[in-house]
Amino acid sequence: MERIPFELKGKNVYVAGHRGMVGSALLRRLAREDVRLVTVDRREVDLCNQAVVFDWFAKTRPQIVFLGAAKVGGIVANDTLRAEFIYDNIAIAANVIHAAHLNGVEKLMFLGSSCIYPRLAAQPLREESMLTGPLEPTNEPYAIAKIAGIKMAEAYRHQYGSDFISVMPTNLYGPGDNYHPQYSHVVAALIRRFHEAKVAGAQSVAVWGSGTPRREFLYVDDMADACVHLMKTYSAAELVNIGTGEDITIASFARVVADVIEYRGEITFDTSRPDGTPRKLLDVSRLTGLGWKVQTSLGEGLRRAYDAFLTNLHYDLVPTDHS
Repeated sequence: MERIPFELKGKNVYVAGHRGMVGSALLRRLAREDVRLVTVDRREVDLCNQAVVFDWFAKTRPQIVFLGAAKVGGIVANDTLRAEFIYDNIAIAANVIHAAHLNGVEKLMFLGSSCIYPRLAAQPLREESMLTGPLEPTNEPYAIAKIAGIKMAEAYRHQYGSDFISVMPTNLYGPGDNYHPQYSHVVAALIRRFHEAKVAGAQSVAVWGSGTPRREFLYVDDMADACVHLMKTYSAAELVNIGTGEDITIASFARVVADVIEYRGEITFDTSRPDGTPRKLLDVSRLTGLGWKVQTSLGEGLRRAYDAFLTNLHYDLVPTDHS
């Protein structure tokens, strides 16, 4: 593993997916750096459209790219919109990575997802576990698309010497999350469900699944800080996990969310709903060795996320993050 200082100062930095939770967090973090931020709305540049992407890169010439754009969603969205999830995400990765190569981008970071790891891989999940076993069936199309992006970054580094790196964030939450009633991730889904139950005076809230799976949750602004840190300090083909190194059962997590929202009713579990992977905890020793560790506690992060939810109450968001 190499550790190469990389200078961001004074450069044009493109954040792909800037309207999504991940991209907006990256913008907040990069605002503290002396860089020229570059963004473009997907109504102007659809990242699934190769010709449009290539033309935009040739005109704009970004020097640094954070590739956080993706079509994303929770377990239901992943299992229902399988064709869109594999097509859109492969197209986004292929178009942006090749355009970055063609236009001399100095450094690119591809953001993957912890669902790239095999469903029953040894815990905690080490970067070397990718492609060592079958994927979780409910999000296999999305995972395969993300693996393709990782392998593209690796191939361009190998063949052309491109300084393209890949990172694997764990389950994220925070400002800008998607609160769609069917397609949201577990944190946003629970925040909305407990809030609405509190407002309605409901006596109980049903949490999907058995409550036994274990998950790791990272506040999105911590993720953004880790990404900027790695952009400055890391240059190698190997993946880098981004997480807290700690996990919690969904049942216990639901109680933490309920406490933050001050919902006092009963919590039940709908076992007719799928659990997904039994456990997902990332091994973050590589990240820790590069000098970064988590800053925001789960309780504090959830309080900030709930404040953002109350400020916006975006109930109608669709399951897409690519901008």
